[in-house]
Amino acid sequence: MRTLLILSCFAFASLRSLAAERPNFLLIIADDSTWSDYGFAGSKEVRTPNLDALRAEGLYLDHMFTPAPTCSPSRHALYTGLDPIRSGAYPNHTRVYDGTKSLFTYLKGNGYRAALQNKSHVGPAPSFPCEYIKGADDLTETRKFVARDKTQPWFLVFASNDPHSPWTRGPKYDPAALTVPPYLHDNATTRELLAKYYGEITRLDEQVGDLMKLLDETDNREDTLVLFVSEQGSSFPYGGKWSLYDNGIRVSALARWPGKVKPGGTSHALASYIDVAPTFLEAAGIDPTKIDTGCPDANGMKGFDGRSFLALLTGGTESAREYVFSQHTTVGIIGFKDPYPMRAVRDGRYKYIRNLAPENTYEIGGIHKGEPITSWQEDARDDPALASKVDFLFHRPAEELYDLDNDRYEEQNLADEISMVEVKERLRKELDAWMAQQGDKGMETEMKARSRQGGGEKATKKKKPRA
Repeated sequence: MRTLLILSCFAFASLRSLAAERPNFLLIIADDSTWSDYGFAGSKEVRTPNLDALRAEGLYLDHMFTPAPTCSPSRHALYTGLDPIRSGAYPNHTRVYDGTKSLFTYLKGNGYRAALQNKSHVGPAPSFPCEYIKGADDLTETRKFVARDKTQPWFLVFASNDPHSPWTRGPKYDPAALTVPPYLHDNATTRELLAKYYGEITRLDEQVGDLMKLLDETDNREDTLVLFVSEQGSSFPYGGKWSLYDNGIRVSALARWPGKVKPGGTSHALASYIDVAPTFLEAAGIDPTKIDTGCPDANGMKGFDGRSFLALLTGGTESAREYVFSQHTTVGIIGFKDPYPMRAVRDGRYKYIRNLAPENTYEIGGIHKGEPITSWQEDARDDPALASKVDFLFHRPAEELYDLDNDRYEEQNLADEISMVEVKERLRKELDAWMAQQGDKGMETEMKARSRQGGGEKATKKKKPRA
């Protein structure tokens, strides 16, 4: 009997050891937050003590990008490792092509249990096979999931609703005490909304603190690779959402993996959401270069668009990729009028944006109606500089080129500068090649966007509809 007990204990220990060799994965996703609106990212006013602590314990990836500045395409890219047009998930409220696989598919097929908590915004369901946990504030079911079986590794996506508008949660900030970011117009309306938005970022931070405590209490801290991403920009005009400026597509990302990721570091290497899936797979001992995504590109290749940055996390390299690409589709967005497709490529210094229908007026519900834009338009009647800034929200040139080293908020368009011809041509060629590989036919692709919407996704709601 004693021998059997010893053998049973040995077998259990061996299984736990094997499970520990394959880390758990906790992917935490914010909801509509500009990358710089966190204490660890440089904000001196937004209180994010738990995320600041996570940053101190891990690696800050300060040049991570999303390939789309809206929620649904971003999440599809994160989970599939594919850029949005190739996968079919390129407008908002979208879905991938039937047969496309995801991180949930791959990890479950390799012995992991997988769950998604709260906001889904992806579809169809067969492409994302996982347990679903309701809500973001109650971690009762979350605890049951992560503690269920110590011999089996797990993958959990915790998708918060914060700080997506309407901003109704979190601690109070004093509007009068805030420093309004330079890309926003400073008036009473902006300040009031900014204070509410900051409150929800702090509420998100509290959720992160609860999750980190849960990992400690369930003895999962040491065996779990945690990745936090800020999704895409906020819904303020020039806050970034619905645009391909850095405020829209640049992401704050934090990675913690005790014993593997050196604490307190910062990486300036370019990386993309499409790189997350192959990175997690390599960390789990699965070769990402041998994966069939179930969704071939225009050249018939079935592998990931993304590439693993595991060596970046573990200190084996300081670079990841030379370029990142993004696209924005307006057709199908709430309140849209004219199609206004956008494409962009960015290297470590320069950004090239192509607006495919500059003759149209860019107008959607999010940034072109309601507050704060209504108050900005009122103030602009006596302010020519503000009037120009407001008009740019509705009308963009065919080409834009920015030097991010010297123009953080992309205010000086260099597309017509003679000195920038070589840079522009280089980036043009890269963008053309990417569009061809994706099967992106520009306006023709834009006009098919409605056929790619509707995936039966779960998406929790606040008190008002969420764009």
